[in-house]
Formats: sequence, C-alpha cells, structure tokens
Amino acid sequence: MIFFPLPTWRHAVLAMSMVAFAAPAVATPLSFETALQLAEHTAPSLSAEDAQLEAARQAAIPAGELPDPKLVLGIDNLPITGPDRFNLTRDFMTMRRIGVMQEVPNSDKRQARVDVAQSTIDRVVAERRIERLKVRRETALAWIARYTVERKLALFDALYRENRLLTEAVRTRNAAGRGLVMDSILPRQEAAALTDRHDQLERERSDAEASLKRWIGPAGSEPLVGEAPTWPVSAETLAHHLHYHPELAVYDSMTNQAEAEVREAESTKNPDWAVELAYQQRGPDFSNMASIQFTFDLPVFAARRQDPQIAAKRAELVRIDAERETTLREHAQMLATDLAAYQQLDRAVQRQHDSLMPLAQEKVELALAAYRGSQTDLATVIAARSESIDARLKAIDLEGQRALVAARLHYAYGENK
Repeated sequence: MIFFPLPTWRHAVLAMSMVAFAAPAVATPLSFETALQLAEHTAPSLSAEDAQLEAARQAAIPAGELPDPKLVLGIDNLPITGPDRFNLTRDFMTMRRIGVMQEVPNSDKRQARVDVAQSTIDRVVAERRIERLKVRRETALAWIARYTVERKLALFDALYRENRLLTEAVRTRNAAGRGLVMDSILPRQEAAALTDRHDQLERERSDAEASLKRWIGPAGSEPLVGEAPTWPVSAETLAHHLHYHPELAVYDSMTNQAEAEVREAESTKNPDWAVELAYQQRGPDFSNMASIQFTFDLPVFAARRQDPQIAAKRAELVRIDAERETTLREHAQMLATDLAAYQQLDRAVQRQHDSLMPLAQEKVELALAAYRGSQTDLATVIAARSESIDARLKAIDLEGQRALVAARLHYAYGENK
C-alpha cells in the first residue's frame, strides 16, 4: 500500500484535533462574578425577555401609521329589468367603477396609539430589568450556598486528623495501663458521627450545585474559586432605595400605558373620516366620470359605547395605583424583616467568633488536661470536642446565612438606583 504525504497545514490541523480530543477536560474555576456573567448570558428567561422586547419594538413601528388604503371595485346602476337588463354599456347611467379609499383616524387616536406602543416598550424594559435582577440574585444565592457548605466540608480534614490523634493517644494510654478498655470505642464512635455529618454535607453540596446549574448550566459543577463578596448594609441607604425597586418601577410604565389607553378611548368620541376617489367607466356612447366621497363617523351614542370604555380604562388606572401601593408595603415589610435578620445574624457571627468558639475550644483543652491527669473520663472529652465541632460549623453556617441575607438586600435594593 502506498501512502501519500498530506500537506503540512493538514498535518498541523490533524495533530491539534487529536490533542484536543485526547486531552482530558480541564476544570475552570468558577468565581462569583463569573457565575453572574454566565447567568446573564445563558439564562433562558432573559432570552425570552429579549424576544418580548424586540416584539414590542416591532409592534410600535406601525402604531401611528394610517390604515392600508382599500381598493374599490364595483358596478353602479346596472339595469336588472327591461330590454337592457344586465347590460353594462347600453344604459347611460351604468358605470364600472374602480377607486381607492383611505381611512383617516383622528390625530388624537393616532398619537394615543403611539403613546401606548412606547409605554409598552418601557414596561417590557422594566420587566426585563426585574428578570435580570432575579437571575443575578438567585445565582448569587446559589453560589453562596455552595460556597458555605464547601467551607464546612473543608473543616473535615482537620476534624478527621484530630480524631486520629485522639485515637492514637487513647491507644497509647491504654497500652500503658492507665485507661479503660472501653475508651477505645469512643474515638471510633466520634469518627462514625463525623462521617455521618460529612455525608449530610455532601448531599447539601450536591443540592447547592444543582441549584447553581439551574442558573448557569453545566458550569455550575466547576470548582469554586475566591470568596463570597461582602456588601455594605445600611438601613438608611436601603430604605432610600426602596422606591427604586424594579417591581415598583414597572408600575410607572404600567401607569403611562394605562393613561395612554384612556386617551385612546377618549379619542373615539372624535369622529374618524375617510376619503374615496373613484373612476367610473360608462358605455362607448357616454362620457366617463370621476367622483370623490368623504365619510365621517358619528359617535352619537357615546353614553352606551364610548363612555363605558373610557370608564373601564380609568378604573384600570385606579387598580394599578392600588397594586403599586400594595407592592410598596410588601417590600417595606420585607426590607424591615431582612434588615432585622441581618443585624441578628451579624451579632450572632461576632458572638460565635468572640466567645462561643473560644470557650468551646477552652473546654476541650481543659477536658483533655483533666483526662490526662485521670480527673475525668474520655466521654467528657468527646462531648467537649463535639461542642467545639458544632461551634466551628455553626460559625460558618451563620456567616453563610448572613451573606445570603446581604445578597437579597443588595439585589433587591442596592443595585436599583
């Protein structure tokens, strides 16, 4: 068999392709900001909002235009009895007509339709802003939740190492005849309890990873890098930004749209009109003709037609205003609740680091010293170690909860002004 050499560039492409397929996938660390960027670029809900915005913009283009003209074809004064019946040319009054008609809505109506279309665009823009902040908030919460549980898991290397040291110390003490035989069981029980807690945290980590993947796709499985951000939490600043919450801001565009619809309904009391130009062809013995015709709407039954429509649109304005006030009160309550929760968690974190963790560690050291001096049993040491482990894990948990509340506050009120 004879082999013909490939050109040099084909060798290069083939080699690079083989390397690309043969090389294992390299995990890309996932930082907090990277996760937010991925969410904004890949979230299907934002793509849907973009499509809705494009639809609103396209729909606004013809909003103020005149309706399409109409082609008019007809026969006037066709005899249907007598010797000339159904003849198009014998009777001088018979005419074949071709014309064009243009309807002209009144200027107030056309302007109102333009205003409705523009306010619809503004409303869709506001709704997209709401969705964008929701995507960012939920991505942030998912990233922080996974980051917190992985911080807890990272403690277990040290906890297992401490357990092995304790096991060795008990074994040595028993070998020297200074301990009880049953003491060898307690470190193994502690190791089994640690494994149970580790498995529980692994399940929580899997749940957090699944939540993150919901917002950013497969990249949610990548290893995390960096730390969770910290946001300043000022009650005065957040309260000031409350009125800029996107769910409140959308009511401005809804109000503008409803007001434009009121004006459009009111404009129906002003008559629309239309003009028709026609060319009329008669028999060969008669001259052809042209005609122009104007028509006008007569809104003479406004009390039963236009007025109820106007009243309905004005009632819609009242509804929107009431809903805005309801939403404002709901967010004011949510802000107060989250601020109180953040302040409580902030104090709890400080208390955990400043007193509870040091006290738990001191208790462990005292229990170990007493155990070495044969002044207490190993169960007391194991109980003290359990309290210390709980204190360390709780500190991380409290920090995570505080970060979650801060993220909710930030993405609800901190990014909106």
